[in-house]
This record gives sequence, C-alpha cells and structure tokens, in this order.
Amino acid sequence: MSVQERKQRERAERERLIVATARELAEQQGWDAVTTRRLAERIEYSQPVLYSHFRGKREIIGAVALECATELAAAVRAATAAADGPRERVYALARAYLAFAERNPAVYDALFQLDGGLAFAHEDTPEPLKDAFAALLESLGEVAGDGVHPGLFTEVFWAALHGLATLTRAGRLPPEDAERRVELLVDRLAMV
Repeated sequence: MSVQERKQRERAERERLIVATARELAEQQGWDAVTTRRLAERIEYSQPVLYSHFRGKREIIGAVALECATELAAAVRAATAAADGPRERVYALARAYLAFAERNPAVYDALFQLDGGLAFAHEDTPEPLKDAFAALLESLGEVAGDGVHPGLFTEVFWAALHGLATLTRAGRLPPEDAERRVELLVDRLAMV
C-alpha cells in the first residue's frame, strides 16, 4: 500500500468516526449537544482536523442524513421483500418506516428536519436520498391507482408517514392507536 493510499484510508476512517460520534452524541443528548468542540474532544483530534473533513455542523448533519437515507432504504427494502402481495408490502413499508423513525429519532431529524445542506427533489439530489425515495416508490408505485402518478402518490404517502412519525414522537398522537393509524393509511389511502 502506498503512502497516499494509507493516508486516504486514514482520512476515510476519521470521517466515519466523526459521523458515528455525531450520531451517537445526537441520539444521547440531541443535536444541540453536537458541536465541533465536543466532537473534537470525543474523537481525540483537534478542531482543525475536524474542519479538514467538514466545514461545520451543517455538513456533519448532511453526512449523517445521507447515512440515514441509506439505512432507511435498506430497512424498507428488507421489510417489503419478506411481504407477500401489494397490500402486505405497503403495510410492511409503513411499519418499517415508522419503526425506523422511532428507533433513530436524531438521525431521522438529520434527514428530514434539520438543515444538512442537501438538495431534495432536484437533479443534484445526492444518490442516497434518491435511493431512499426509490425504496418507497418500489412498493407504493404499484398501488397508486389508475391515472395517479406513482411518484406523486409516493410523496403523499411518505408525507403521511412522516406526519405520523413526527406527531407520535412529539406526543401529539396516542401511541396505543399506532397500528390503527397504519391500517387507515394503507386501507384508505393506498386502497389495497
């Protein structure tokens, strides 16, 4: 291995460490606790080293969001792959999405609530974000209905899931009715 290859590998490892530490700190104490100073202390590198990877917290949030998008896509695909038929796939998708949001509140916020400097729904949208949407579209597109654009239907269904995840987490919706909400969403909106 050349010196340059070793340095690139070390740089990539430091970047993964920064992102993992930011996620961990955010999940434990919230995003307000994630500062470059704290991250530098936790990873035992100086702040200038951290800034050589990310220009600031916004870019760190963006890196966490991209990681989260990849994980969300994988979770949705794993859940829907095991389901039999369109109706069960949509149920599996909804449950997997909501479970992911519940298990990973800080990274979910990085993806959908916080400014990570990422473009959504544009040509320059990063591939992990496009793939997360594609994971939803794969199951929802087939149930959109005649004359309904599959992408538009997926956006509306996703918005409903996001609303359920956000309102439940904020304590605005009683958790004991979570499954009934999923049933209403799938049966009435997807009508499968």
